[in-house]
Amino acid sequence: MPSPQHEALVDALKAAPITAAPSVAAQRAGYDATLGAYPLPADVHVETVRTGAAAASLITIHGATPSATRGSITSASRDPGPAAEPAVDILYLHGGGYVIGSHTGYREFGGRLARATGARVCVLDYRLAPEHPFPAAVDDAVAAVRWLRRERARPLVIAGDSAGGGLTFATLLALRDTHEPMPACAIGLSPWVDLACTGDTYLPGRVDDPIINPAAIAAMATMYAGEQASALRQPLVSPLFGNLQGLPPLQILVGTREVLLDDSRRFRDKAMAAGVTVQYYEGEGLVHVWPVLAPTAPESDAALTQIAAFVHQHTRPA
Repeated sequence: MPSPQHEALVDALKAAPITAAPSVAAQRAGYDATLGAYPLPADVHVETVRTGAAAASLITIHGATPSATRGSITSASRDPGPAAEPAVDILYLHGGGYVIGSHTGYREFGGRLARATGARVCVLDYRLAPEHPFPAAVDDAVAAVRWLRRERARPLVIAGDSAGGGLTFATLLALRDTHEPMPACAIGLSPWVDLACTGDTYLPGRVDDPIINPAAIAAMATMYAGEQASALRQPLVSPLFGNLQGLPPLQILVGTREVLLDDSRRFRDKAMAAGVTVQYYEGEGLVHVWPVLAPTAPESDAALTQIAAFVHQHTRPA
């Protein structure tokens, strides 16, 4: 049964859905405000960089503080000193239907991810639709991979949530098709891999999702991919329709209360049929991208523990 902290998130989302704002600008501001409700702990260090056409937040944990401290995006009042150099880079691609979300809004989650894994987390501010439709986001993600590899040689992981989860897998396909090295592994939290919205759980009444409205995300899909239905099935738009052979080990976490549940199930099955190693988790009764949206919930801590174990399994020397 979901925790009281998780259900408090559900109640808040029912009262004020993220996509209820009347304009894209208002949705963007509202989403960043939702994610900025918890301040950054003082030992979370953020550096803003450019990886090409996009900005990014490079996030590391300073000092050797072992316990997680929750709190929202504020200036650090003290600097505990540098920690040991992270041995892994995680390129993180935020969610928001390719239309909302930002690297600044995701700094709190980036800090928790950096703390859990010991990695340096690069939260990419990829360009958004409708101003910058496909393939801008894919181009920015590939450019960020190249930037990180040029900047220093270390194991690389790509991760993302919702649209960013789909973009994670699209980036893998783009790298494979240009014969570039694969990252060590990749992680999708509630990944949106079917912008044609053909899954069973998109149908009315199949799930009780307090976050995602199928009509709203279909509109976002059109903003990103264009009006033609065929564009929604391009593999770099909707990785579910691509050839998944040759991808690195994948981890997928999804809740059973999600419109996008069927996206994860179908992608898992297709990837495994293509010979890809997939670690898959369904959280019973959990909502879309709960590790991001419910930072105080024990289910979020458990998800980060799973993610850290997966990252360490595939990046540490044998």
